Amino acid sequence: MTSIRNDVDDVAFVDASTVRAWLNDEAEIALLDVREAGQFGEGHPFFATPLPYSRLEIDAPRLVPGPGTRIVLLDDGEYAGRASIAVLAARRLSALGYTKVSVLRDGARGWLAAGYTLFKGVNLPSKTFGELVEQAQGTPHLSPEELAVLIEEGRAHALFDGRTLDEHRKMTIPGAVPVPNGELAYRIGTLVADPATPIVIHCAGRTRSIIGAQTLRNLGVPNPVIALENGTQGWALARLKLEHGSERRYPDILNEASVAEARTRAATLAARFDVATLDASAAQEWLDDPDRTTFLIDVRTPEEFARDGLPSAIHAPGGQLVQATDQTIGVRRARVLLVDYDGVRAPVIATWLVQLGFEAALVDAPNATTLHVGKRIAPVQSPLPLLDTVALREAATGHVLLLDLRSSAAYRREHAAGAHWSIRPQLASTLAALKAAPGDTLLLFADEPAVANIAATDLREWGFTSLYLAANGIDTWKKAGLPVVSTPDLPADAARIDYLFFVHDRHDGNLDAARRYLDWETGLIAQCAPDELAVFRIDTPATESPSR
Repeated sequence: MTSIRNDVDDVAFVDASTVRAWLNDEAEIALLDVREAGQFGEGHPFFATPLPYSRLEIDAPRLVPGPGTRIVLLDDGEYAGRASIAVLAARRLSALGYTKVSVLRDGARGWLAAGYTLFKGVNLPSKTFGELVEQAQGTPHLSPEELAVLIEEGRAHALFDGRTLDEHRKMTIPGAVPVPNGELAYRIGTLVADPATPIVIHCAGRTRSIIGAQTLRNLGVPNPVIALENGTQGWALARLKLEHGSERRYPDILNEASVAEARTRAATLAARFDVATLDASAAQEWLDDPDRTTFLIDVRTPEEFARDGLPSAIHAPGGQLVQATDQTIGVRRARVLLVDYDGVRAPVIATWLVQLGFEAALVDAPNATTLHVGKRIAPVQSPLPLLDTVALREAATGHVLLLDLRSSAAYRREHAAGAHWSIRPQLASTLAALKAAPGDTLLLFADEPAVANIAATDLREWGFTSLYLAANGIDTWKKAGLPVVSTPDLPADAARIDYLFFVHDRHDGNLDAARRYLDWETGLIAQCAPDELAVFRIDTPATESPSR
């Protein structure tokens, strides 16, 4: 097969000390880690944003919309000086239209060699922020054992799960009602009428318990508001039984008087953090500024965004935006403009973004409809030909190489008989091991067609031209009556660069993994250098609700 280019003359390299200086100057920067999720989670710089090479051209335009943004890419540094994944990614981003792309010399190893810390885990700034908020604002908490007694004795309380509905269904504290953190301020008056009722917020670990509870406290809700210590993991570690498969959800109908009160409280909170509401002209100036990136974000529910969200806006439910900011905003020192539909959710989330270190403002929905977004990078579009059930049956009888680009977890559960698992950064080695030649026909499986389409960019560059995609992935293969198999141990753990065991195993009954995760979360602040903590601007509430 055609070899990967080894020259690096077309790529700019920068050393770790320069990147560290850039992170601390006044200009915007996107530090993008192009390794896969499992590699990223084992160790990366504090402000690195995950942008795996397997999704590069799909997610880059969303995370870094401006073509002139200063970008630094990093990988593991193992192949520095050759065509490493970061070098390949740099070429791909340049082809998309980005003009200021550099590669961190020696990657993560170079960062470590310069004396800087590599952090395990994901969503580092948001997770550290949660710990700092608890520390600075004294968010009260109760232990799982204390909550269990409160429930057993039948004492009045309201228990809410601040995570997404999908996470709630997987496991929750028995009896909890799911109210994602971004919805709490908007709905709490409808859900809890008695101001004396204690409110308990939980998540899977710590961050959303803390931020959810502190959201209501910052808002001035009169109830005692408490975070459950260590969430569902703490509950399991206390040998208490979790509930699985809950179908509860918050009611859709709101008490308008309670919403009006929440709107007043939100306005007061926004004023305390100097969160402005821009008119259409000022908001357009933000979007048109050639030297700044502005993310226009709608923080409402997925259903609301699907109904009347602006095509130019990004959707990021408010609780998740605070919990995992780096999954939406890939540019440090960017501006964030939140579309305000109800006068509660966007202002409250904006106050958290300000404390996270962003410049944030609001624009009323009627004014937002007049806005237009200027020149942005567009996602790549190069669709592969699709094979339906009939075509798949025909292909299965010939000499076709089957490549499964789905997650390693999905492949282990079930895949087409004879298919080989791979992922974009490993495609070259997979094809070499299979002794594939450019004349071979390749049939790709992917849950998301775009993942296969961008992988095909590399395959074509290596000379492969007979490329096809199974329509609707593995489902079309099964509908064609073709055999599938399961391989619980393949790919081997060591090959699963897309899977972060450190994070996922804690939710599957592995109590040791849960202990390690909670120790990691509570130890984040101590690992940070002063310049990593300096970005946060955490304030102490002017008015606190009663503690327990």
